[in-house]
Amino acid sequence: MTAPLSVGVLRAEPGTKTRGTVPADLGTLTVDIPLTLVNGAHPGPRVLITAGVHGGEFTGVDAATRLAALLEPGEVHGQVIVCPVANPPAVYRGRLGVSPLDGVNINRVFPGDPDGSPTERLAAWLFTNLVDGADAYVDLHSGGIDEVLTDFVGYRLTGDPALDAKTADLAGALGIEDVIFGMNADGGNSHAAVARRGVPAILVETGQLGERDADTARRLVEGLYGVLGRLGVLDTKPQDDTAICAWVWAAGITAEATGLWYPEFTVGDDVTEGQVIGRVIDPADGQEHKVHTPATGRIFYGMRGLTVAPGTELAAIAAPAPQDPGDH
Repeated sequence: MTAPLSVGVLRAEPGTKTRGTVPADLGTLTVDIPLTLVNGAHPGPRVLITAGVHGGEFTGVDAATRLAALLEPGEVHGQVIVCPVANPPAVYRGRLGVSPLDGVNINRVFPGDPDGSPTERLAAWLFTNLVDGADAYVDLHSGGIDEVLTDFVGYRLTGDPALDAKTADLAGALGIEDVIFGMNADGGNSHAAVARRGVPAILVETGQLGERDADTARRLVEGLYGVLGRLGVLDTKPQDDTAICAWVWAAGITAEATGLWYPEFTVGDDVTEGQVIGRVIDPADGQEHKVHTPATGRIFYGMRGLTVAPGTELAAIAAPAPQDPGDH
């Protein structure tokens, strides 16, 4: 039998499922974090699945909610914590990547600061209450309201061959063809910060433009069943092996001027270094700022909103991965 599973005021005994909210103190206010705790009837690993880290990214939230309803404790080996809305201020009030509380992108400040801004405190709360004790982590994201995106799975190399192999195995279990890895686990992204703690962690990006497509959500749930099967949490077979295309992040392109953005690419386009992929036009004087790619590769997501300011992310490019990423 498993041990009792508790997060704040929520508790699930072995062989039970509990759903509800747990208050998170952010200093200036308290927010309620929705959780489903599935405490399996059989021993096994603890898996954490989050969605709603950003506002306006609906596929992951939908899929996490569907998964939480479907999981039956009697079929689970170990424990599963599902948090479908990890950042309620951004999801319900801002619906953008930054929080309306302080203008902070939570996925740049993990593992957070318990004495910091409201968003930094939320990041710290999520790590203390959900990440600690997890044996694997899956963070579900989507293309936001003004973002085009082609589905991919991401993870970070840590330099630990065993950990990196486990993480790559999880990434391949989702049934998504494109897998993009970062060459290190630096930075404030959730999966990078978790990887630095020695826990296999993957980022899943599905859907775009804030769409709420039921078929996409159902496919993502099937992929999550594949991950849980690969981990031994469920007796279900992982999805049929998908031919993986491995990529490494090559460049992020940000706006250098305020103005109106006119992209000249589609996600999935292959581009070469120096190629013009769009223009930012100053609406006051019509001055044009050409945007060039700093690297050769494929565009996996990009901005489709019209108005941009300096620092706005316009596109992200990945290049084909080395034959064996472990060599690096």
